[in-house]
Amino acid sequence: MTTATARISRPGHTAAKPTRDTKSRERALAWARRAPLLPALVFLILVTQLPFVATLIISFMNWNSLSPDKTAFAGLENYATVLTDPDLRQAIFTTILLTVSVVLISLLIGLGLALLLDKKFIGRGLARTLLIAPFLVVPVAAALIWKHALLNPTYGLINGILTWVWSLFGSAAAPQLDLLSQAPMMAVILSLVWQWTPFMMLILLAGLQSRPMDTVEAAQMDGATPWGIFRHLTLPHLRQYLELGGLLGAIYIVQNFDAVFTLTAGGLGTANLPYAIYQTFYFANEYGLASAAGVVVVIGTIIVATFALRTVFSLFKKEAAR
Repeated sequence: MTTATARISRPGHTAAKPTRDTKSRERALAWARRAPLLPALVFLILVTQLPFVATLIISFMNWNSLSPDKTAFAGLENYATVLTDPDLRQAIFTTILLTVSVVLISLLIGLGLALLLDKKFIGRGLARTLLIAPFLVVPVAAALIWKHALLNPTYGLINGILTWVWSLFGSAAAPQLDLLSQAPMMAVILSLVWQWTPFMMLILLAGLQSRPMDTVEAAQMDGATPWGIFRHLTLPHLRQYLELGGLLGAIYIVQNFDAVFTLTAGGLGTANLPYAIYQTFYFANEYGLASAAGVVVVIGTIIVATFALRTVFSLFKKEAAR
C-alpha cells in the first residue's frame, strides 16, 4: 500500500482544504448568480431607501418652507411634538381605532364568508369571483362609490332602499341616514371593511382548504357536532391564518389615506396619522414635523411587518414538515 493510499484509508483522515483557485471559482459563480438581481436592487435602493434616509434627516430639522432662513437642527424636538401635540396625538388614537376596528370586523366577516365558500354549492365559482371584486377596486374609486353611490343622503342606494321598503308598508316617512355627517368614523370603517373583507376571506379560505380532512371525517364519525369541529379543529388550525390576515391588513390599513381624504377630508375627528402628515406638510408647511410623523408611521409598520413575517415563516415551516 502506498503512502497516498494509506493516508486516504486511514480512519479520521479529513479531505484536503479547497485551494485558492477553487474558492475564487466559487465566488465568481456566486456573483454570476447575483449579477442579474443587482439592477433591481439598485433601483429598489434609489426608489425606497434614499427617500427614507432624506426623510429621516429632515425629521431632525426645524424646517418651515415659509421661513427658510430659520431652518436649523432640532434634535428630537419634532418627535416630542408628534407625541405631545393634541392634534397629532388624536390622529394617532384615530389611526389605532380605525385599524383595529377594520381588521377585526373584516376578519369576522371574512371568516364567515370563507366557511360558506368552503362548502360545495351551485354557483360557488361565481360567488367567489363576486366576493373578491371589492378588493380589486382602486382605493380612491372605492371611497367615491361609498361617498356618492351608497352613502349620499339624497340619492344614495342605502336611503333609496329604505324609502322603497317603507313605501311597501304605505309610509312616506322613511328614515334617511346621513352617516358622512352624523357618524363619519363609521362611514370610513364601512368603506374599508367592504374593501378588505375579501382579502381576509381569501387567506382564511386557503387555510380552510389546507385542513387535514381525515381528522375532520374521523370527528364526524365519532359524532362530533359542527360547532365542536369548528371550535376544536377548524379554529385552532386557522389561528396562524387569522394572525397573518390581521397583521397584513394592519400594515396596509394603518397607512390608509384614500378613504379618509375622499369621504370626510379628515373632518369630524376622522383624521388619522397619514392624513395629519398630509395636512402638516402641505398646509402648515412644517417639513420637519411632517417627516417625523412619517418616520413614526414607518416604525409602527415595520414592527407589525416583523410579526407578519414571523407568522409567514411559521406557516412555511408547518407546510414543509408535512
